[in-house]
Amino acid sequence: MVETHNSPEKPWNMNLNTLETDHTYAQPSGLTMRAVQYDQYGDADVLHVGDRSVPHRQPGQLMIQVFASSVNPVDYRLRRGDMKGLIPFGFPRVPGYDVAGIVVDTDSGSSFMVGDRVMAFLDHTRGGALADYAVCAVSAAAKIPDSMSMQEAAAIPLAGTTALQSLRDHGKIKSGQTVLVNGASGGVGMFAVQIAKSYGCHVDAVASGRNREFCLSLGADHFYDYEKEDFLKSNERWDLIFDVAGKAHYLEACKVLKEGGHFVSTEPSIKGLLMTILTWPLSKSGQIMLATPSADDLRELIRLHEIGKLKVTIDSSFPLEQAAQAHRRIEAGVDHGKVVLNHAHSKDALSSKTP
Repeated sequence: MVETHNSPEKPWNMNLNTLETDHTYAQPSGLTMRAVQYDQYGDADVLHVGDRSVPHRQPGQLMIQVFASSVNPVDYRLRRGDMKGLIPFGFPRVPGYDVAGIVVDTDSGSSFMVGDRVMAFLDHTRGGALADYAVCAVSAAAKIPDSMSMQEAAAIPLAGTTALQSLRDHGKIKSGQTVLVNGASGGVGMFAVQIAKSYGCHVDAVASGRNREFCLSLGADHFYDYEKEDFLKSNERWDLIFDVAGKAHYLEACKVLKEGGHFVSTEPSIKGLLMTILTWPLSKSGQIMLATPSADDLRELIRLHEIGKLKVTIDSSFPLEQAAQAHRRIEAGVDHGKVVLNHAHSKDALSSKTP
């Protein structure tokens, strides 16, 4: 089930019910494809649609015809050059890590077949999702059920994997614990609240007051409006604090952590890396996490979705040609959930195969 929070006065919104149409697929008909690219760091205006060579599929990889992708905060940070010290050079770049589409080429004997509907968390450092075709390792993709739309599938990979790995692998989440999610209404946050609830935890959500009902609808047991109440000054104590917003600091958060508790942040920085190293032996640890592609984790997220424990909320949707507007939407702050891109394909260039 996909939930949307679109409203008619917003020009970027599209009727998602019209997007899940005829997903006719085909291998590339030439050596080039359409892709959103940028040739230098800058604001969203540096993004433009142009021709780019179709990626070459290596053994052990899938080639996917992309029907939907999504935008995450890391995409605009990379575009602006915020992380150029970690990922320098390499222009032009095609942004994006989330894809949903159809397999059009794979190894013989692969667990995937041509025509399979899939989602993938691209395992390329610089991305590559905002294009007609993408390639990734078999270990970075998972088949999606017929009940899941391409838009839902595109919204899940990076944000869902980040939430799952942060809570399970870094936060050591256990049933019955108290968990606080700071930044609970965004893409990662909405998944984190639901995943923590699926583990049987008490979950407190932090977001702006206008997102109260949304966070509670995700299953949060208590809501903190950060504009009125600072959870860092609360008398409550938590086993796990997941700072999706990247606004809290370990030294402050550890005061409201229980003994043996974990503080996990998604905000990459030198200070964060030092925090991870220096607090490792302490009873209250702090960690910066970077999600890694995992087919097993994608399958777990799909499983949770199928049993009704992980719903996907789409904040807004744009055609691929309006990728710049989608980036601006993320930078300005979403209402709830994820921003997705619809990759419409010219039927004249495709075969008649339809899954």
